[in-house]
Amino acid sequence: MTIDLRVLAAEHWDEFYLRLLRAFGGVGDAPEEIVMWRDLLPFERSIAAWEDGGIVGTAGAFDFRMTLPGGALLDTAGVTMVSVQPTHRRRGVLTSMMRRQLDDLRERGTAVAVLTASEPGIYGRFGYGTATRQTHGVIDTTRVTVAVPPGADAVRMRLVTPAEGVAACEAVYAAVVPTRPGMLARRPGWEQLPLMDPPRDRGGFGSRLCVLAEVDGEVRGYARYSVKADGTAVGVPDGTVKLKDVEALDAVTYAALWRYLTDIDLAARLTFHNRPVDDPVQQIVSDIRRCGLGWRDGLYVRLVDLPAALEARTYAAPVDVVFDVEDDFCPWNAGRWRLTGDAKGATCERTTEPADLALTAKELGTAYLGGHGLRALAGAGLVAELRRGALAEASAAFRSDVEPWLPHGF
Repeated sequence: MTIDLRVLAAEHWDEFYLRLLRAFGGVGDAPEEIVMWRDLLPFERSIAAWEDGGIVGTAGAFDFRMTLPGGALLDTAGVTMVSVQPTHRRRGVLTSMMRRQLDDLRERGTAVAVLTASEPGIYGRFGYGTATRQTHGVIDTTRVTVAVPPGADAVRMRLVTPAEGVAACEAVYAAVVPTRPGMLARRPGWEQLPLMDPPRDRGGFGSRLCVLAEVDGEVRGYARYSVKADGTAVGVPDGTVKLKDVEALDAVTYAALWRYLTDIDLAARLTFHNRPVDDPVQQIVSDIRRCGLGWRDGLYVRLVDLPAALEARTYAAPVDVVFDVEDDFCPWNAGRWRLTGDAKGATCERTTEPADLALTAKELGTAYLGGHGLRALAGAGLVAELRRGALAEASAAFRSDVEPWLPHGF
């Protein structure tokens, strides 16, 4: 087999997308969504694997800025649209694309790559670790109420179309981004993503609505949602509110928005599919057992330039440890590294000193955003403590005081 890896050319986009579509079962996006993805994807960051004059593999990368523990925004590659044709599985196509992509990112000076995985088991062998989780739930709004703090009654709700509210929503979103690791600053064009609401994908729900939460005329939060108004055989309202996203600049407005969402007429439940695992709403519902909570994996992180990545974030407690890192896929990261840091900054340099902790690059990616503790990874046999006390020190330093979270897919 001779596979030719080429940078994606604009004239090959249609074939690139059609081959991606076929690899994922043939169900494609609506035409307006396809145009959006074409406009957002940097072709110069994207790869097509060719054989016999046709595309047999695809891989792209968006240019993101991602929040790190400490609040800094780091230029990050958002790996996307990865596929291999079913006729070419287990023939090294994916490995060759991942090899080319990570080499290119290193050459460009990109320290971190991230992705969302169609299957959790695929990307660990390339050094990606599961760094964030997302919560889903179904709140029984006939039985659950939301407690709001003083001042919530002063929050005014105003319904607009998503297009009318986009500027105000993006301003709130931008203000929230630095407060939670894993969030992505939306570059121009990405504000269109939450506006995508093709009728064929609504599943019986009405068109998406946007509510702006205002205090003294200032927009302090928003929620975007849709409603399906069903009824039972005896005429009892049994509708569903499906939450797309909700953000706010303060706790009072946030609680007021959740009270609004759980009190919509003719609805018996509120569903949501992607909220942080430490979402404050869990503290203000009257009955957590009637919220049907669960979680799944979210963002996967790969340290492309290990020292640069570890120096880019800050640490919750002082840390001075030597890591012995195994990294077969990106061998430039392998070896012993001394990390010294605190809440003000960090340095990470090669060293010949004895190692304190031994782990792989995948485990560093898992712990990078502060959501999975190194102690938990050690409990699973994935991190070895070589100096007594080093595990507690490093685990405390890496943790974030809020759970990392990816707010939307890509």
